[in-house]
Amino acid sequence: MRDLRNWLDQVREIGEVYDVDGASCDLEIGALTAENSKRYGPALLFDNIPGYAKGYRILTSTVLTKKRIAITCNVPECETNSELVTIFEDLPEKWERDAAKFPPKFVASGPINEFQELGDDVNLLKIPAPQWHEKDGGRYIGTGCLVIMRDPDTQKINVGTYRVMLIDDKTCTLYISPGKHGNLIMRKYHERGLPCPVAVSLGHDPLMLIIGGLPIDGQIGEYDYMGAMMGESIEVVPGVVTGLPVPAGSEMVLEGECLPGELLPEGPFGEWTGYYAGGKEDTQVFRVKGIMHRKDPIMVGCSPASRGDEYEVMYYRAFLRSAMIKKTLKAAGVPGIQSVWTPELGGTRLMVIISLQQKYAGHVKQAAYVASQCRDGAYLGRYVVVVDEDIDPTDMNEVLWAMYTRVDPGTDTEIIRKAWSSRLDPMLSPESDPENNAYYNSRMIIDACKPYASRHTFPERISSSPEVVRRVQEKWKDLFPK
Repeated sequence: MRDLRNWLDQVREIGEVYDVDGASCDLEIGALTAENSKRYGPALLFDNIPGYAKGYRILTSTVLTKKRIAITCNVPECETNSELVTIFEDLPEKWERDAAKFPPKFVASGPINEFQELGDDVNLLKIPAPQWHEKDGGRYIGTGCLVIMRDPDTQKINVGTYRVMLIDDKTCTLYISPGKHGNLIMRKYHERGLPCPVAVSLGHDPLMLIIGGLPIDGQIGEYDYMGAMMGESIEVVPGVVTGLPVPAGSEMVLEGECLPGELLPEGPFGEWTGYYAGGKEDTQVFRVKGIMHRKDPIMVGCSPASRGDEYEVMYYRAFLRSAMIKKTLKAAGVPGIQSVWTPELGGTRLMVIISLQQKYAGHVKQAAYVASQCRDGAYLGRYVVVVDEDIDPTDMNEVLWAMYTRVDPGTDTEIIRKAWSSRLDPMLSPESDPENNAYYNSRMIIDACKPYASRHTFPERISSSPEVVRRVQEKWKDLFPK
């Protein structure tokens, strides 16, 4: 079974790992990761971190290139964004369909069982925990982590990526947005007056990080989904404290519980929106009672950065979220869908772009409304833009040109009010009620298509034919280096 170290070996073979020696957890790791993400650079492996024992390492910028996406997701390598979206188009449906064939496989032991610290021996302060941004409210030990929980009603295992802030040697806070599966599961325990058992993997195959951040159907386990992606069941072992299934190949796992009503201040944290949104609020406490880890463990970290597009996980999420929304549109019976794109600038959530071939009057609005409120498009969205089939939705210049030339703001825009948002949103609706975890925002639908009634008489766009483009590129190769 592939683990993080196997993945690193594969990525080293293609020359996409850079070893960083001596970078500090005090802002340096965060700043290096953010600058590297802007350039779609190599995976960064931080070693010899000042103030921590030799051997404790942090890996960031895991899946920032098409080559690393291909290795991680077990898909063919391709050249363009559009090609990769096409590859992913039918895969989510296949993975969901096949997930039941690949339930997690319990094994007697794994690399994660190499070392254990329990009770008084637990010391979270020995684990490198960066302050990622200058105005963060603390050190975040969990940013690329997996939070593992069991639904007390269905016994299904949920695996999600949430943020974990270090408090002291045995305590963290665990922030999960309202409405997310992890939050709903924890509420079930707390409403019965029970502690919620939690396990947090800090280092793992980056495929797990990808899946931990996606809104997988609640009836399908994330472990099963990962198994379908890899074509083999994920190996797990029971946690020594909670009994929760944790990845056998994980680098480090924290185990403990969240007690009802036990809260501590958390944040602010520089989030994927590009702002310190949400401020400091009382958040659920996570009491750590045990640590399992390998020798010389590698923690996986992620750093949201300055505009929302340098956040390293946004690159791969753009492809997967786009493919999932496209699948949903087709399943809802919306015809003529050519492609979907959720741009990195905006965290793959704030804008959804749909390219379609218009079939009937009202077709554009049908597609836009479904995309704005479906499972993968509803949370903290802002704009849904629909363009014609001649527009490449992954090319923002093309999309903006369509918006500039095919939109009448007075008739081609609509607003949806009181949609699902989050305290991470820097522009919450005044109707939001934070005390009751009720967060709203508005959505704009933009019809950037040619008017349906006059689409055949709409002015013809200026462009060279593909044949002419190929001919001049071949004839003047020095102008078009590959």
